[in-house]
Amino acid sequence: MTNLHKIEQEKSLLRWGGLSGILSGFLFIAVFAYVIIFIPADPSSLEEWVTRFPDIAAARIVENLIYLTALIFGLPLFIALYRALKNTNMAPSLLGSLLSVIGLTSMAISATPHVAHYQLSILFQTLGTSAQDQDTIVILWQAIWAVFDAMLYVGFFIVPIGFILQGIAMFKTPAFGRSFSLMSLILGIIGFIAGILQMVDPESSFGAISFFSLIIFCFIFGSKIYRLSRA
Repeated sequence: MTNLHKIEQEKSLLRWGGLSGILSGFLFIAVFAYVIIFIPADPSSLEEWVTRFPDIAAARIVENLIYLTALIFGLPLFIALYRALKNTNMAPSLLGSLLSVIGLTSMAISATPHVAHYQLSILFQTLGTSAQDQDTIVILWQAIWAVFDAMLYVGFFIVPIGFILQGIAMFKTPAFGRSFSLMSLILGIIGFIAGILQMVDPESSFGAISFFSLIIFCFIFGSKIYRLSRA
């Protein structure tokens, strides 16, 4: 009876982890759709980012909360992956899951820049704020943005390393096999290279490749983990 209960608990973990990963993938896509529909095109100057913020603050808050929720729902997937892989290859599965969780946490920290920008926007719009003070606020806006981006880029760099380690763990795991191992390794290597390029050139968009590798990983392995829970 105890063994049956343990098996059911393990299946429950896999089921919730798999469904959470799939939902995370859908929420990431929802963020892209939301931005396209509700967020205006980027302004041409940094000052315009500050001046227009009150008009789009509500939309930005919704966008960031959806994005943050997607990252949070991604965490149980990697916990479930560790559980599915630890009996055959504990070291890489543990390290891979741990690094993925750390990377997602770093990205989650970067998910709410509107909290800081909101206060700066209020100061910028305040009557009596001199032109020199407004210039200072614009510089602070850019500096805060850079800090949040730095945390995001750390995630772009770390999460794919977790994919690579988990791909190694999957190689000798019958439930996954070489095909899933190869997919995890490819997504990890592509995302890792993109993360490095993003850090080398922060003005580039290479990080988007790493981000898309995360979305694909959530769908592929969320579905796989869920199927394992029903086996």
